Amino acid sequence: MQSVLEKAVNFMEEGFKEHEELFKSLQNKQEPKVLFVSCTDSRVVPNLITKSLPGDLFTIRNIANIIPPYRVSDEFLATTSAIEYAISILKIKTIIICGHSDCGGCKALYEPDEKFKSAPNFKSWIRLLEPIKKQVLKFSSDDPAKMAWLTERLNVINSIENLLTYPDVKQKYEAGELDIYGWHYIIETGEIFSYDLKTETYKLLTVESNNS
Repeated sequence: MQSVLEKAVNFMEEGFKEHEELFKSLQNKQEPKVLFVSCTDSRVVPNLITKSLPGDLFTIRNIANIIPPYRVSDEFLATTSAIEYAISILKIKTIIICGHSDCGGCKALYEPDEKFKSAPNFKSWIRLLEPIKKQVLKFSSDDPAKMAWLTERLNVINSIENLLTYPDVKQKYEAGELDIYGWHYIIETGEIFSYDLKTETYKLLTVESNNS
């Protein structure tokens, strides 16, 4: 099996040539049409899922694909600043928040704190999902698979709600100037379920549902 370094060398020597003209056209600018927010999970590959080329997606990846509520701070807010940049600077018109099955970040909500003694920043990050945990425990507390499924889907909805707190986002969405989609990607089947903001339900993604 090739190492990552060997694959990088192979890309420079061979793989790059496949899209050489495209890369040349991108050398001085980027004009992505979609902001794609996804988990850092190694099984979730935005360009593969969407069959996108370099330059198509502006991507944000963090544990559990969380969009925090908007705030201005002297802290270093990577996700918040990237969303600001996508909307204000790149003028992106489509945002996709993509959750996925078997999400470790979502599962960690229900695991003992002792397990994460050596990862305090991770534990602090997923505290953003505590309100979701309370909702899930009202429905189920003895079925880990059901709890994880509910958490993953509610997390996407919660991130959409938080996204709407960002400057101009709600106004642009309601004016039809910005499209927002919430996806739940199933790793083992390749299925994508899309959240319909109008009906507040998840539906299997189709061309028709995407355009509705």
